[in-house]
Amino acid sequence: MADVSLKKRVWGWMAFDWATQPFYTLALTFIFGPYFAAVATEYFMGTGLTEDLADAQAQSLWSFGQTAAGLMIAITGPILGAYADSSGRRMPWMFLFSAIYVVAVSMIWVMVPDGSQIYFALAMFCIGFVAAEYALIFTNAMLPSLGPEDEVGKISGAGAALGYAGGVVSLFIMLLLFAENETGKTLIGLSPLFGLDPEAREGTRFVGPFSAIWFVIFMIPFFLWVREDKALQKTTTFSIALGDLKTSLKGVLKRPSLAAYLGSSMFYRDALNALYGFGGVYATLVLNWSITMIGVFGIVGAITASVATYVGGVFDKRLGPKPVITFCIWVLIGVCIVIVGMTRDFILGIPLPEGSAVPDIVMYICGACIGGAGGALYAASRSMMVRHTTRGRPTEAFGLFALSGKATAFLAPALIGVTTYLTSSPRLGISPVIFLFIIGLILLRWVNKDGDRNTWNAS
Repeated sequence: MADVSLKKRVWGWMAFDWATQPFYTLALTFIFGPYFAAVATEYFMGTGLTEDLADAQAQSLWSFGQTAAGLMIAITGPILGAYADSSGRRMPWMFLFSAIYVVAVSMIWVMVPDGSQIYFALAMFCIGFVAAEYALIFTNAMLPSLGPEDEVGKISGAGAALGYAGGVVSLFIMLLLFAENETGKTLIGLSPLFGLDPEAREGTRFVGPFSAIWFVIFMIPFFLWVREDKALQKTTTFSIALGDLKTSLKGVLKRPSLAAYLGSSMFYRDALNALYGFGGVYATLVLNWSITMIGVFGIVGAITASVATYVGGVFDKRLGPKPVITFCIWVLIGVCIVIVGMTRDFILGIPLPEGSAVPDIVMYICGACIGGAGGALYAASRSMMVRHTTRGRPTEAFGLFALSGKATAFLAPALIGVTTYLTSSPRLGISPVIFLFIIGLILLRWVNKDGDRNTWNAS
């Protein structure tokens, strides 16, 4: 087969972000997540629980699913990455996990309104989530081969920006043509396409098949244009890979900048994921938003994410990723303070008249900030990891990056759950996220802005 140009390889690599983002935008945050919480609440109320207890049970179930998926990724991700690096082969894994992702995500269609399939649907969601994260590990590991170090930040930012743009487009399609509101109509007053039954919430449930179809179509450039160097491929075993991983883990302790960065990103990414995973639930419980309002909230956040992520990539190229990460964390801390200090009746202690639209407006602004800062933070974090990646072991390194991102995946949901229980307030329950961001910011002080790959590789 003819050689593929570097430009095509870059575009093929970026296609992954475009292809997978609808899962995170639609399924995790703005469509399926809030729908799952609403259905689960009704289901548990049907068992005799009060609404408050049913809300807590639904949120606990959603948290448990994400925690289980996170632990699976944390335990196995670095091992898979080490094996892929030892063998020099990543594309077979991409085919495997892509297939698992498509099947699993399609199956969340079974989440019927009566709640009879909540456990199966949650299991399918979690399997799809794990498959997507595995694929992300291998895709991220290809980033260092796409350009010189001073270009990697811009490439990472452009890829993430393209992904968020895909999230915007997919969310528009779902809201305008499929996801029904309380009246059974979409955002523009249409019945769901293809004769989908609004009474059975088939328009909303179509989020699963839609995300899978989107992935199949837009991963075509990835599989056509992304290539591996066959000269680097060799036979290996998991025993050899585990030995290499053990050596790498010991090596982390000898690399202060890498250790500090993995620790910092562990906390701030956990906090950011909590904002993504619980944002829709928060808007439902505290502000009584409908799925449509949450969808618009998602569009605002996704648009700003797309723009800000690209801009963040430009600043990453000029200043490096560390200043971008620091700025974004401060923005997110400010957003969390506002969210924790806001209800329908007051904002940061200032009383509001009854029926005021200020909380809605402020929440939309917060959504824009979360989308923008979160997107730029994601891209800059990936770029910073490249600066700490050992030559010849990029997949393993991003496996460790995934480990740091998932090792405490239970922490934010657990802290939110405990705080909500102790305060009986979903609003105050978000407050631990602030402290996770602060811890991440403190640990970032010991991270070398230029990474340590050059000094470490030379040692």
